[in-house]
Amino acid sequence: MSLHQYPDSPVFYRKLNRRFPLITKGEGCWLTDEDGKRYLDGSGGAFVANIGHGVREIGAAMAEQASKIAYLNGTAFTSQPVEELAAELAALAPGDLKKVYFLSSGSEAVEAALKLARQYWVETGKPSKHKIIALFPAYHGNTLLALSASAREHYKTYYREWLVDVVRIPAPYSYRCECGGLRTEAKAGVPACPICSGSVLEDAILRAGAGNVAAFIAEPVGGSSTGASVPAPGYFRRVREICDKYNVLFIADEVLSGAGRTGTWSAIEPYGVIPDIQVLGKGITGGYTPLSAVLAPTRLLDSIAKGSGSLLHAQTFSHHPVLCATGLAAVRYMKRNGLVERCAEMGRSFHRKLEQLRDLPHVGDVRGKGLLAGIEFVEDKGSRTAFPRKQKFAERFADAALEEGLMIWPNVGQANGTDGDLALLAPPFVITEEEIDELARRFARALMSVSEGRQVVGSR
Repeated sequence: MSLHQYPDSPVFYRKLNRRFPLITKGEGCWLTDEDGKRYLDGSGGAFVANIGHGVREIGAAMAEQASKIAYLNGTAFTSQPVEELAAELAALAPGDLKKVYFLSSGSEAVEAALKLARQYWVETGKPSKHKIIALFPAYHGNTLLALSASAREHYKTYYREWLVDVVRIPAPYSYRCECGGLRTEAKAGVPACPICSGSVLEDAILRAGAGNVAAFIAEPVGGSSTGASVPAPGYFRRVREICDKYNVLFIADEVLSGAGRTGTWSAIEPYGVIPDIQVLGKGITGGYTPLSAVLAPTRLLDSIAKGSGSLLHAQTFSHHPVLCATGLAAVRYMKRNGLVERCAEMGRSFHRKLEQLRDLPHVGDVRGKGLLAGIEFVEDKGSRTAFPRKQKFAERFADAALEEGLMIWPNVGQANGTDGDLALLAPPFVITEEEIDELARRFARALMSVSEGRQVVGSR
């Protein structure tokens, strides 16, 4: 088997202690390496490949735009793909989020969204509003402000002195909450759980001082850090009420959960609320090019237009014609083929079949929405005790899955900031019933291999 690794290759790999298969082809939900081994892409790469691999018309749209105009300075010009994709996204967005700012990555877009919130308050005469409130666990990106807003401690270890302080509240993570997600609303004289109902946000704002809080940022459906944990139906309605009451901007980070992944274009949509700022990324191009977007209403932008005149967040590759042409082709492809609706339909079958994994060793919880699922591993199911971090259960499972020809996304630390093991699944929206069955079989074989302590060869 041909494997590429550091230090033999000139590539500065994302991981320096593992070997990498070289992928030569992708089609639908499948990847093929140079030796002909096929891998079922059970995580869409990194929650990105929602329309599937090998869609030729997306590549054709990229090539056509590149042959016309490759790059334009976004401070001086606009282009047809930028204008048309902005119109498409504005039409799909909830409420009044009708202005779209294009960037390359989710981290950049979160950084820009937080800066937009801060700049808005400064330009409207409220410069004291600078604090950010975010959830724990949570993840919002790797640029320094986005990393500050994240609660992924092992990512912060080397950079802590460069990060800003962020106010934390517990995430609505029912599997790990003392109430077990059962007290989301007050009933029969029993008070609602302040965490799972969202009321804990009000306490945090009051402690920080409402005049000091610029924004609250959260994922409408949990991403990698809480393993697709789904908040209660009333959670974001309560968040919206609190933000309105104390004049705090609500930022919905949909980099992972948006673009149809949870069965609606916006993950926030089923909650019936409109955020002040929305962030998209990952799936809006299906992974064919890097692209992200910040969506905001004119009520925020008008103050900046009358003041400094621009968002103070310069990026060379913002509003890039080829990237936006790719996004335009991908969004129209999803609409034309009803892929968001298909995600919702296949998601029901997906979760029904994944429920069978609960009977396997060390599967503590199976959860999610649409074609996004999190499987949480525990050392003991009854007590929900996490594996000690030194066992690296999630990483060993990911290696075993890859040996079985299944790509999953592992995550760690969600139980207490250090311990905790997850496997996340987010297959392309084109996955079939038969492929879901195959995914579950390969998942089960990999888990049994790790649980029984069988040696995994090849990945590390």
